[in-house]
Amino acid sequence: PSVESVIDLSNLILEKALPAAIRELDEITAFARANGGDAYAGDKIEKLMPWDITFWSERLKESKFDLKEEELRPYFALPSVLDGMFGLVERLFNIEVKKADGETEVWNEDVSFFKIYDKDNQKHIASFYLDPYSRPADKRGGAWMADCIGRSEAVDRDIPVAYLTCNGSPPVGEKPSLMTFREVETLFHEFGHGLQHMLTRATVGDVAGINGIEWDAVELPSQFMENWCYDRPTIYGFAKHYETGEPLPEEMFEKLKEQKTYGAGMGACRQLLFGLMDMELHSNFDAEAAENGGESIFDVHKRIAAKCTPYSPPLDEDRFLCCFNHIFAGGYAAGYYSYKWAEVMSADAFGAFEDVGLENEEKVQEVGRKFRETVLSLGGGIEPMTVFKEFRGREPSPEALLRHNGLA
Repeated sequence: PSVESVIDLSNLILEKALPAAIRELDEITAFARANGGDAYAGDKIEKLMPWDITFWSERLKESKFDLKEEELRPYFALPSVLDGMFGLVERLFNIEVKKADGETEVWNEDVSFFKIYDKDNQKHIASFYLDPYSRPADKRGGAWMADCIGRSEAVDRDIPVAYLTCNGSPPVGEKPSLMTFREVETLFHEFGHGLQHMLTRATVGDVAGINGIEWDAVELPSQFMENWCYDRPTIYGFAKHYETGEPLPEEMFEKLKEQKTYGAGMGACRQLLFGLMDMELHSNFDAEAAENGGESIFDVHKRIAAKCTPYSPPLDEDRFLCCFNHIFAGGYAAGYYSYKWAEVMSADAFGAFEDVGLENEEKVQEVGRKFRETVLSLGGGIEPMTVFKEFRGREPSPEALLRHNGLA
């Protein structure tokens, strides 16, 4: 997108997010005054300092939801989560995921191997390795998808293979690996990346799968998959206590959904600040003028903050930009906006399923097939906006994202 398009979209989201952020800060401030003792009395401090906001926001969140990750683990056993996730993609994308342990060599006994088949003709179209458990001695932390074999007509490779790596808790005795809800979201996220690699129809290696996809669209399928973690039929298809078989308590699921939108206004404003500041510095900032007494990078920070986060302006001593590695050495120069842009695209893509009714199985499958044939299949050889418009019939709209975040 152009600089103007990025700014227009950011302003559109800011228009909805800023009033919500101000209300959120008012609630946090009232909570701090009620629970922080004399130090936070109205006659002692006029407003919360930045470090106070973070601290009291977490305390307010705890008081509102009282939901601990460890309480959720028994309902998210890895084998059940995998069954649910595979069932979802089989339903949406007309594929079948089959375990194929023993058919290839693996690097650790914890690693599983899977094959993906097209349901229409039972043709083997892709494979992936799943390495789900933490091994601190020889495995780095985090979760990621990587390509093992990419599709390429030039070297006669027609079946792409992916690595899906997580760092969950391993099973202990008869007790399966139990996941936090965040780990469930992460698994869905990484599988979204994997699906784009594995379901590609592109035959030129440099643009097959995830290759060649522009920075602001590469997170579309991964963030799209995360949305299904808040879809009731999907979650209740696998969220059952590993010992008793009891489903996830309704109040826990409701709290999970409420937690998702907690602080959405302030969170959006913060991301918009970073994105607009990055774009301003890389498109309009005059370094020579700054050296001769003109606007400095810190002045730019203050100016953009006055627009995006006026409720919490940066301190005079703030030098955040000196450590904002993303936009200087981290690969996001003039690209930090892509975080929010990808959120808009993924939410709008999920909105296509909401538009036909998530309970309308025939229509959901129809939209799912279209998502496979466009977003998951076309690779990086076609401009992302063209791909999205082929799927959605129009350019992305932030309406779904605002609605999902409670900002509509």
